[in-house]
Amino acid sequence: MTTTTPPVTLDDVRDAAARLKGVAHRTPVLRSRTLDALVGAEVFLKCENFQRVGAFKFRGAYNAASRLTPDQLARGIAAYSSGNHAQAVALAARELGTTAVIVMPEDAPRSKRDATAGYGAEIVTYDRYTGDRVAIAEALAAERGLALIPPYEHPHVIAGQGTAALELLEETGELDALLTPVGGGGLMAGSSTAAKGQYPDIRTIGVEPEVGDDTKRSLEAGRRIGIPVPKTIADGQALHTPGELTFSVNRRLLDEVVLVSDDEIRDAMRFAFERLKIVVEPSGATPLAALLSGRVSRLPRRVGVIVSGGNVDADRFARLCAGGE
Repeated sequence: MTTTTPPVTLDDVRDAAARLKGVAHRTPVLRSRTLDALVGAEVFLKCENFQRVGAFKFRGAYNAASRLTPDQLARGIAAYSSGNHAQAVALAARELGTTAVIVMPEDAPRSKRDATAGYGAEIVTYDRYTGDRVAIAEALAAERGLALIPPYEHPHVIAGQGTAALELLEETGELDALLTPVGGGGLMAGSSTAAKGQYPDIRTIGVEPEVGDDTKRSLEAGRRIGIPVPKTIADGQALHTPGELTFSVNRRLLDEVVLVSDDEIRDAMRFAFERLKIVVEPSGATPLAALLSGRVSRLPRRVGVIVSGGNVDADRFARLCAGGE
């Protein structure tokens, strides 16, 4: 009989946590009696909108970048991202004394592009609907001799992302369910590794925008499915197919995926602002949207939620909350 070693283990997540200690923020876990009453459960919100760069992505980016050799660091880092991973790699590079070149879509939110440049990174743009960001970044890395850190297709990135769930469970103890946004799948893969590694019976639930249901379709088919690049306000989840590595983890550990509409995401952003007093970007609001809209069937008693980020500029936030875009 043969066994297959998973690409990321609970020990890998714990090792990442040790590496991130004192570098990444240990973000707060927020409670709300109003939210609990509305959804009929005890909800624990892990607020990664308070993480460095405003999103969980710093965890994985720094964990991966900090493991590069001195020679690799001397030559620099390349990455591709719609925004949050871009900022995370840019900041990780600055923290480690090296440089970063980031491939970003032309229509990435201005606030994310400005923040990435503000951390000192060079930005190379492309059209997300016609260009292949992976091919562009790989060619650029090869040409310049840069170490490429992808946003989710990397075991050290996945392990780093899983530290958010690890911290949440350290604070709350055993939970009945964990809700996480799903884009490329790195946060979900790391979170489910951390959660099920400690509590095998925990129910892991991914949340995608309705028009970007590539992971849901892939799980139902038992293989990776590609869809047209979705047009959704949840720009961090506007992907056409799950990652190969992340899907290999999520097909084993992810129990289900639920879908939310853009309107439900807007409602969740408004609720977070008005009742919880926090700013959440569209992708970060999808799990909260799933709870508030009743998309999760048979909701258990104690539920954890990864609020993945808060990177949205004031003008766009106002437009979205008013029903725009």
